[in-house]
Formats: sequence, structure tokens, C-alpha cells
Amino acid sequence: MTQARDKVLRFGVLGTDDGDVADQAREAEALGYDIYALSDHLHSSRPTLEPWTALTWAAAATENIAVLSDVIGLPYREPPVLAKMAETLARLSGGRLILGLGNGGYDAEFRAFGLATRSPGEKVAALGEAVQVLRALWTGSETSFAGVHYRLDAARIAPPPTHPVPIWIGAYGPRSLAQTGAIADGWLPSMQRLDLEQAAAMRAAVVDGARAAGRDPDAMVNACNVQVHFDERRSPTPQLVAGSVEQIAQQLHAIAGCGFDTFVVAGLRRGRDRERFAREVVPLVRAAARSEGLIANA
Repeated sequence: MTQARDKVLRFGVLGTDDGDVADQAREAEALGYDIYALSDHLHSSRPTLEPWTALTWAAAATENIAVLSDVIGLPYREPPVLAKMAETLARLSGGRLILGLGNGGYDAEFRAFGLATRSPGEKVAALGEAVQVLRALWTGSETSFAGVHYRLDAARIAPPPTHPVPIWIGAYGPRSLAQTGAIADGWLPSMQRLDLEQAAAMRAAVVDGARAAGRDPDAMVNACNVQVHFDERRSPTPQLVAGSVEQIAQQLHAIAGCGFDTFVVAGLRRGRDRERFAREVVPLVRAAARSEGLIANA
């Protein structure tokens, strides 16, 4: 198993649109979750709220839980606008924002709304430029940038951020994985699209990318979205964590063994499911990870 020295194991919930996000975020915080997350789509298989507005509402209703954009589709917002939005939410939340960022994998959605689509190579390049633009503007200094996809000419945002804004990238392809290791603070794939073997191989590619860039891969967060259902009638698959409390804990422990230290859980109903997961599953996963030296806190 992959060693995650000095790591802590964190758990978050992906919010749903079946109620007030402020109530959901307060519930998650009261149950001890570390992160409240929302996805970013103009349309999808289920109704979704605009995440910046909703995450601001959630942050205002809570005190300690982090808020995560899971993940922002780059074509929806130009990087300078995104830089200002992130700076503002980070400031108002007391530094609790995590910026999940993706290069835009849903071309049909972008075409439906008349947004620009790019080739796979262009997406990787644009994401790299976007991260440069974000971090340059967050310095608060006047900055210029001449990229293929984005340009700045003596641009400056004020006030500058009062807190660091970590960037987690949702990446899957070889170039994106190497790029994530080279420039990101964290990696955030969805296990619904992977099996354990694929996840471990992709994690290795992120590590290689970090080392090639002269970075310490152990300093990165390795997060993942997981679909979880308390249902012993359903057979678990590599893409679905399901079963009893013990079965779910075992499956999450196996994912942690691939090097993941943060789980953002989808599929849990509000109330009993989220409480049951926090009270019963999380302690089992942390205890198992601690027994194998995977994490520091357990």
C-alpha cells in the first residue's frame, strides 16, 4: 500500500439540491465533516445550483467546515473573474475555500450554451495558463501575462487574498495528471470513473509529475469523489461503494491504500445516512488506516 506520511484523513459531503445548502452545510459541520462541496454545471442529470453563490451561502452559515468547488469548469468563467471570485469567497469565509478546477470535460454541455470548446491538448494548455493567471493575480501586484489562451496587461486585483487558496485539479489523462503534479495543491478525480488499478496508476503519474517539477508529492492532497450507498442488496463495484457499514469502510480503506487521503462522499441522504457515515464508517476507516501507518490522525 501507498504510504501517506504525516497525512490526515478527511471526509466531505457533496451537497444536493433537495434543500437549503445552508442547512446542509450546518448539518455536515455538526457531524464532523471537514468539507462541504458543490459541483458546477449549467445542466446535468440532476438539478444543480450555481456553486459560487451557494458556497458563499454555505460558508456564511458555518464556522469551520471548508467549502469546495467540485470542480469549476474552466470554460464557464474567465480566469481573471475566477481569481476575483475566489479571493472574495476566501476572504469572507476566513480562508475556508478550496478551489477545485477542471479543464472542462463536458463538451456537449458547452456547445449547448454556446461556450468555447477545445481539443484535449488545448484544454491542458489552457488550464496551465489559468493557474498561472490565478496565482499571479492573487499576489496583488500588477501583472502581465502573454499566453496562447489568456492575456493580462498590467492587471491587478485588490484587495489581494488574505488567505491562501489551494487549487485541486480534477485530472485523468496522462498530460493532465503530469500537469497536476507539477502545479496543483491537490488532485481530485471521481472514483465513479475509475477502478482501483486505474486510480493507483494515475496517482503514480501525479507523483511523477510532481517530482519532475522538483516538488514534494507528499505535500499534495490526494482527494477523490466517491459514490456511497448504505444498501446490502447492492453489489459494490470499483465505481460504487455500497453495502453495510463494515463493507463500506473496507472499500474506502482500499481506496486510501492507493494514496488517497480525502474523500468527498456523494449519494448519502441527508439526516440518518450522513450521520451514520460520520458516526460509524469514518472511525472504522481511520482506525484501519492508522493500523497500517497510512495516516497520522486516524
